[in-house]
Amino acid sequence: MSTPQPIRVHKSRHRLKGRQPSDAARAELASLFKGLSPQRDQLIEYLHRIQDAKGGLSDAHLVALADWMKLSVVEVYEVATFYHHFQVLRDGEQPAKLTVRVCTGLSCALAGAEALLAEVQRLHRNPEVRVIQAPCVGRCEQAPVAVVHQQPVVAATAEQVMRAVAADQRWPQLGGNQAQFDPVAKVLGEVVSPQERLHTVIDAVGLQAYESQGGYQLLKALHSGQRLAESVVAAMEDAGLRGLGGAGFPAGRKWRIVAAKPAPKLLAVNLDEGEPGTFKDRTYLERDPHRFLEGMLVAAWVVGISSIYIYLRDEYHACRLLLERELAALRARAAFTLPHIELRRGAGAYICGEESAMIESLEGKRGEPRMRPPYIADVGLFGRPTLAHNFETLYWVRDIVERGAPWFKSFGRHGRSGLRSFSLSGRVCRPGVKLAPAGITIRELIEEYGGGMLPGHQFYAYLPGGASGGILPAHLGDVPLDFDTLQAHGCFIGSAAVIVLSDQDRASAAALNTLRFFEHESCGQCTPCRVGTAKAVSLMQSPSWDWATLDDVCTVMADASICGLGQAAPNPIRSIREHFKHEMS
Repeated sequence: MSTPQPIRVHKSRHRLKGRQPSDAARAELASLFKGLSPQRDQLIEYLHRIQDAKGGLSDAHLVALADWMKLSVVEVYEVATFYHHFQVLRDGEQPAKLTVRVCTGLSCALAGAEALLAEVQRLHRNPEVRVIQAPCVGRCEQAPVAVVHQQPVVAATAEQVMRAVAADQRWPQLGGNQAQFDPVAKVLGEVVSPQERLHTVIDAVGLQAYESQGGYQLLKALHSGQRLAESVVAAMEDAGLRGLGGAGFPAGRKWRIVAAKPAPKLLAVNLDEGEPGTFKDRTYLERDPHRFLEGMLVAAWVVGISSIYIYLRDEYHACRLLLERELAALRARAAFTLPHIELRRGAGAYICGEESAMIESLEGKRGEPRMRPPYIADVGLFGRPTLAHNFETLYWVRDIVERGAPWFKSFGRHGRSGLRSFSLSGRVCRPGVKLAPAGITIRELIEEYGGGMLPGHQFYAYLPGGASGGILPAHLGDVPLDFDTLQAHGCFIGSAAVIVLSDQDRASAAALNTLRFFEHESCGQCTPCRVGTAKAVSLMQSPSWDWATLDDVCTVMADASICGLGQAAPNPIRSIREHFKHEMS
């Protein structure tokens, strides 16, 4: 028998291979990260901190960051280049001092986004200003929208965008480009500082106002033992509340599953809301953040959660200020013990709305979906059992428990029950978030909640579930809008992002817009999605579509993609083949 060889223990590498960090870059990072110790899961937060201070991510700073975190440069670089909002610079390249993003999502496209983009590009003459198109910025009811640095210009004209660019230097004491157009008051052309904007929102929905209306009494009752956790789970189950981020998994059942897992357990809240046509979470957050926070804390108490991570999309800058302030107020005044709560900032990646991709991003990695099993209820964030929830699902917890499941179920039409928050945009007079009975039809939603069609427009088609939910013609306008009612027509409700098209639009053009979005947002991990979305866009740009090839592409994407992005991307194409093939003749 051969003599066993001793195991060699390799010392950890303290020196990067290849390019070494400069003293100047090290000193700049030491100043930026003063008082911090490197944590692997905070990589995206560190990249944001560098870009916020320097305007972009230079090679020198990325190398210095890798050295500080004891990571390879490749690990840092692959994360920095994955997310759209990071401006990675080449050697010697100077960052744009200001970035203007013009949304070209479907709702903004219907409102003239392409002409707006072209006009802004024509008007701007400053080489230090970067004007680019953005896939969707979550303000579809205010279309068209441009974002100057982190500040939205709603119902925008090119002149208003240029005024926002000029106004961007008015508050240098705020640490850079932080002027803000007020999206709540919708005072177009009037610029207010983030502090002024924030105080306006806080006065309406702050902690004191929320508590005066009975807020946090449910949570206090749980902590004191006056209400049992089982009664809360039972109320959620009896109400039939399903996940409102798109998947529709029953919330109460999810709580029971994770509650039975071994501690420590984590809660990951999806506030990335990247589906084109969706803006309900942002709207509710701006109006009433503590209703969401109480629902989140109730879920954490009932399930036995030790730490909470809120993943907020980077486009929601004012919401981030709002949540930071209200979380600080809650920590200072809470009459009960709070779990550990972290607010994390996304970086522009629609794919991170998929729960496992969100978890990868929370761990400081590229937002690529995981293969299943294991499911995140077993092996989720940091390898622990994880409860993942959409913002709006948690927003309804307090009302359902306090008012009772029968109250929630008393709403509904056409044989359905419950309430749905529809993000309504497109060719309607009054776009916005519409709280309506589950099962309402699109015709009823347009007439009763949307103020009817715009003058001169006739109802032609609609997207019932955002970019991924398919497209239906007007003659199917009496189908109830709810979970499980649209699948027979090749569609689904998803996050209830309803975009209305008129006789002045073409459904095939809408389908092409959505496929361009999917091509842009594919994480690239799996070939069916990465190649399939690009191939579909190429085929759809032809005046006459090659249906045989498109059918093959759709089949491969739907059957072989890892996650819902690639699996749902064929829906708009198949909708055109089923309901709008006359447009292609």
